[in-house]
Amino acid sequence: KPLKKLIKVKQAKINPIIDGLANEDIWNTSEWLPINQLWLGDLYTPEDFQGRYKLAWTSDALYVLAEIKDDILIDNEKDPLKTWWNDDCLEIFIDEDNSGGEHQYNHNAFAYHIALDGNVVDMSTEKKGKLYNSHINSKRITTGNTSIWEVKISLFDDSYKDDTKNKTVKLTANKNIGFALAYCDNDKSQNRENFIGSVAVDGDDKNRGWIDANIFGTLLLSKD
Repeated sequence: KPLKKLIKVKQAKINPIIDGLANEDIWNTSEWLPINQLWLGDLYTPEDFQGRYKLAWTSDALYVLAEIKDDILIDNEKDPLKTWWNDDCLEIFIDEDNSGGEHQYNHNAFAYHIALDGNVVDMSTEKKGKLYNSHINSKRITTGNTSIWEVKISLFDDSYKDDTKNKTVKLTANKNIGFALAYCDNDKSQNRENFIGSVAVDGDDKNRGWIDANIFGTLLLSKD
């Protein structure tokens, strides 16, 4: 598949501590990237939503630092496996081997919804939501209307099977990973109001990341 929006990701010398504080050197030296593509919903104002993120990697994991400015945080549904996409959440799309393709009910790629309470949900091979909390360690610190999410993501290849023990993939320089990031924003509704992503998606239906890994951007893991 053509490489879309290649992003170079710097290697962290030490593993960032997942505390939501972003005080490691790697976060000071890596650049902010925008979350500014409207995938679903109405146009939003800067007061309602602004988002940006940074990336880093070590041999163990991919790291994301997201800064989300959102005036109202909503978590209507306490059961993490019910309508998880309608609450405010950070969604991270990962295609470990950057192969693209369909992944709706398989693990060719993952679409991790990270809820405000830290629960991580994606679709299982049984076509229903499942917790994947062991894949992601995250911490959110919200001050006023600004949330900092610090996230550590363990990567798995497409041989991943639900309900067995799976080995994580060790990351190395020059590896390509399919990646996108999005935010579900809900202020006052039963359903999410906006879905804002990090990559431009062609066509009218932009809410395809949870089905189609071809829309993801591409990360290039770099030594420097």
